[in-house]
Amino acid sequence: MKISAVIFDLDGVIVSTDEYHYQAWKEISDQENIYFDREINETLRGVSRMESLDIILSRSDRRYNDNEKQLLALRKNEIYCKLLNNLSPNNILPGVINLLLRLKARDIKVAIGSSSKNTPFILQQIGLTSNFDAIADGNSIKNSKPDPEVFLLAADMMGVTPMVCAVIEDAQAGIDAAKAAGMKAVGIGSASTCLNADLKLKDLTNLDIDQLLDVNELRS
Repeated sequence: MKISAVIFDLDGVIVSTDEYHYQAWKEISDQENIYFDREINETLRGVSRMESLDIILSRSDRRYNDNEKQLLALRKNEIYCKLLNNLSPNNILPGVINLLLRLKARDIKVAIGSSSKNTPFILQQIGLTSNFDAIADGNSIKNSKPDPEVFLLAADMMGVTPMVCAVIEDAQAGIDAAKAAGMKAVGIGSASTCLNADLKLKDLTNLDIDQLLDVNELRS
């Protein structure tokens, strides 16, 4: 049995908007007099907006009610979305286009599985919307990673079973979600150190596609 579908996380795999997230959360934190740095920002990888906000607010001396949290999350997203206007196809990460072309040549289905509600806009900005057979994102799920919901939704949208899917992720939460979904997990970038990843790579430029598509390469 071979892998017949590949699900890509978006941020950190297809394109990197880490700096924009950092700048937006930093501005919010500074306004609220809450300490925030790049190390804390790293812990937010693959985590939903509201959960990220909770992590940041946990460092505050005051309590925030639900309405205040919603307003902060909205303000952060407004800052972030303005920064996203700077995105273009030039921001697509190395190896992505080549891999998509190679998968298409083998009739492998491809999807996006992202917790971000900004997924449609980001894909539009980098010109890749039409390259995917399915797009599952934060607009269509209730539970963010490490819950497997977004990956299971992507598989369902492609009409395939989880066991024939491989997920490419750059965050521990995403690797955990892929494994919970019963899928093969490929860790790149910061996720290349995840112990439960089936394949570990620095980036997508040297990905062995035969190894990617071999379900027998699963560690467990």
